[in-house]
Amino acid sequence: MIGRLFGFRGGIKPDAHKNESASAAIRSAPLPRRLVVPLRQSTRATARCIVQPGQKVLKGQRIGEPDGFLGTAVHAPTSGTVVDFGRYTMAHPSGLETRCVVIEPDGEDCWIDHAPFDYRGRSREEALAWLRACGIVGLGGATFPAHVKLGKGAGIDTLVLNGAECEPWITCDDRLMRERAADVLAGALILRELIGARELVIGVEDNKPEAIGAMRAAVGTTTGASVVPVPALYPAGGEKQLIRVLTGIEIPYGKLGADYGVQCFNVGTAHAVFRAIVHGEPLISRIITLTGNVEQPGNWEVLVGTPIDELLRLAGPRADTDRYLMGGPMMGFALPRLDVPVVKGSNCIISASPAMFPPPPPEQPCIRCGECARHCPAELQPFELYWFSRARNFGKAQEYHLFDCIECGCCSYVCPSHIPLVDYYRFAKSEIWARERDKTAADQARVRFEFRNFRQEREKEEKAAKLAAKAAETRAKLASDDPADAAVTDTAPAAGAAAAEDPKKALIAAALARAQAQKAAAQPRNVDNLSAETQAEIDEIEARRRAAGTVPAATSGAQSAASAPDINP
Repeated sequence: MIGRLFGFRGGIKPDAHKNESASAAIRSAPLPRRLVVPLRQSTRATARCIVQPGQKVLKGQRIGEPDGFLGTAVHAPTSGTVVDFGRYTMAHPSGLETRCVVIEPDGEDCWIDHAPFDYRGRSREEALAWLRACGIVGLGGATFPAHVKLGKGAGIDTLVLNGAECEPWITCDDRLMRERAADVLAGALILRELIGARELVIGVEDNKPEAIGAMRAAVGTTTGASVVPVPALYPAGGEKQLIRVLTGIEIPYGKLGADYGVQCFNVGTAHAVFRAIVHGEPLISRIITLTGNVEQPGNWEVLVGTPIDELLRLAGPRADTDRYLMGGPMMGFALPRLDVPVVKGSNCIISASPAMFPPPPPEQPCIRCGECARHCPAELQPFELYWFSRARNFGKAQEYHLFDCIECGCCSYVCPSHIPLVDYYRFAKSEIWARERDKTAADQARVRFEFRNFRQEREKEEKAAKLAAKAAETRAKLASDDPADAAVTDTAPAAGAAAAEDPKKALIAAALARAQAQKAAAQPRNVDNLSAETQAEIDEIEARRRAAGTVPAATSGAQSAASAPDINP
C-alpha cells in the first residue's frame, strides 16, 4: 500500500471555483429535438456507419462499427429515426467537420435487449472485445480506447484511478464519486482484474472531502484497494504527475506508465466499464459540468450527440456572456459555434463573460525571467520552445522535447509578458505533424514511382528474353535438315544472318520464310480428274511462264497447277 506521498516539480494553484457547481446533485438532461452523433469521437479513430436514413433505431443499438485497431463502436443514445448521415461541425477549436448520424428521438427511449456480461466465465480477449463493442473510451479527456489501454493482462502491478480533477471549475468527477462511489469502485475492480494488477490506488485531491469520504466508505475493507488524498496542485491530475505523487515513479520522456508497471484510468471510465459489464449498457451518455456565468450551475447527465445550444438552456447563461469554453480554463478551448454536439470527451462547458474572464493583455517581449520553466510540471524549458516555435525551427523544438509538453497552460498562466506559450507549442506540433504527413505521402509516391519503373524494366527484360528465346529456336530450325525447313533456307537465305544480328529481324524473316514455304506446299483446288484438254491448257500456260522466267524450272506440274487459276471442267 502507499506509505507516503511524493511531489512533482512545478505546478500552480489557480482559483478552483469548484463550489459553484459541486453543491447540486447530478440531474438528467431532457431529450433534445435532434441528436447529432459523431462517428469520430476522438482524433485517433473513427467508426463506419452501418445505418441508413429512414431507419428506426433503438436506444443502445450500434450505429457505427469500429474502424481500425483504435476504433470503438458508436451507439444510438435513444430510440428514434435516422434522418441524415453527413458531415457536421464537431467540437474542435478548428471548426472541422466530421461524419455524423442524425437521429430524431421518438420520445419512447426504448432500449435494445441487453444483459450483463460474465467476464469471469469468458476469456480476457472476449471481455476486451465486449468493452470495445460497448464503445468504452477514457473519459478524462483523451478518449483513448479502454480495450487498448488494458494491455496484455500482465506486467502491471498498480492500477491508479484518477479522481484528482485538478482543472478549475470542473466538478463532474467530484459529483460522480459522491453519488455513485460503489459503481465507480466496482468498475475499478473489474479493470484491476482485467489488467492483472495487484493494487488499486484511488487518488483524489484533498479539496474534495465529500468525494474522499464516499470512496473510502465504498472501499471499506476491500483487499488491495485504497483511497489516497493528494495535494490540490494543478496539474496533479495529469497521468505522469499523479503516478509520481502516488507511487514515486517518475516516467521519463517518451515513456508510458505501463512501461513501469503502472496504469491510470479516470473514475468516469471505471463507471462506464461497470455499466458495460454489469448491465450490458454501451457508453451513450456522460456527466457534464455547466458552470461559469450562468444562473444555475451544476452537473447534468447528457446523451452523446446533444447539441450544446440546447444543453446551455438548462443552466441559463446570463446576458453578458460573450463566449463558451469546452473544458477547463487552462486546457479548454473556445467553441467556434454552439450547434456542435457533445462527444464522449466533453466534461465541462463554461459560459465566459468579460468580467469573469477578462481578455488577455497584449503580448509583450519575453524577458527571460524563467518563471515558465520553474512552474513547468514536465520539467521542460518553455522559453526555449517558444523561441524555436516562433522562429519555425521545428527541429530544435523537437530536440528540446516539444512533444513531452502536456499543454497544461502553467507557463502561460505565470508568464509576466502575457505570452500565449501553449498556442505556440500547439502551432509547432501541428506544423510538424503536417510535414510528417506530407513526407509520408511523398515517400509513398516515390515508392510507387520506383516500383512502376522497376515493373516496366522487368517487363522489358522479360519481353527481350522471350524474343531472344524465340530467335534461338528459329536459328535452330533454320540449321536443321528438315525438308520443310530446307525450303525455308532456299527461299530466305538471309534469315540466319538476320537472326544473329537482331532477334526481331530474325523473327520477321522466319515468319516470311514460313509463309513462302506454306504457299509453296499448298495443294491447288479443283485440279483433280482434269480433262485432257484442260490439262493441256494448263501445261501450255506453265510453259509460257517458264519461258518468261516467273516459275522455277524445277516446279512440277502438280505444283505449277497450284499457281494456276481455278478452272471448273
